Amino acid sequence: MSHSYQPQENKRLEDKSIRARMLISCPDRAGIVAAVSQFLYEQGANIVQSDQYTMDPEGGMFFMRIEFDLQELEQRLPSLQEDFTRVSDRFSMRWSIFRAARRKRIAIFVSKEDHCLVELLWQWQAGDLDAEISMVISNHEDMRGLVESFGIPYHHVPVTADTKAEAEQKQRELTAGKVDLIVLARYMQIISPKFIEQYHNRIINIHHSFLPAFVGGKPYQQAYNRGVKLIGATAHYVTEELDGGPIIEQDVQRVSHRDNVTELKRMGRHIERIVLARAVKWHVEDRLLVYQNKTVAFV
Repeated sequence: MSHSYQPQENKRLEDKSIRARMLISCPDRAGIVAAVSQFLYEQGANIVQSDQYTMDPEGGMFFMRIEFDLQELEQRLPSLQEDFTRVSDRFSMRWSIFRAARRKRIAIFVSKEDHCLVELLWQWQAGDLDAEISMVISNHEDMRGLVESFGIPYHHVPVTADTKAEAEQKQRELTAGKVDLIVLARYMQIISPKFIEQYHNRIINIHHSFLPAFVGGKPYQQAYNRGVKLIGATAHYVTEELDGGPIIEQDVQRVSHRDNVTELKRMGRHIERIVLARAVKWHVEDRLLVYQNKTVAFV
């Protein structure tokens, strides 16, 4: 018998109605923090968390993440954004403001491996992943029962070499206007440049290797052949360069010459699920800024 699950409500949901997050990147110079803080003070906002980082202090880039509370946030946000342009123009900022109460909508793409998908579903059901899983899309039917037991729509879109373009068009129709983030949870298909452009820095992939080592297929076999002493996994944003997008999170585990390829894969699955879940959590909590081919993660 299947059961429909819903994520546990966050106990601080009432606070989220007035909570916003601001992400800023700009050339570094004196006065940025003071100007942003003064602006929010004049708006009547209360800063509850502030993090900043300077990449190369001499002539480099400045990155900032601020969380603040503002009464009647939803009604006041449009005017606040318009007024903030006076500050952003002065410092040549790239910036975004997100309401914490608006959960990001996720589409999970999966093939036959279920461990990363299961981890995301568990964290979502426990309330640890503060997002809405809008759908799961797969090129196989294997995960339908699992996904639908959580009350999440499951779409089977077969992919072959001859139907790849049609399959991707179907995927784009399913996700258009309905998702904010796509997560490739061991989805074993290449995403086209057109699709990637549509979701720029909004597609997260888990690669079963400690990139940039062992890119492409069969990384555990490659690692075994090289006799590595550490195996790992990498979560990264997807770009047109295969396995070459900005890295979000990585982790490793020590191995020895006694571990064969099967054992490396078993240990690797544990690392993969944790690394991907962290990356997705950081993205939906607006903790990531991308600059060139790097990420700044305020965690």
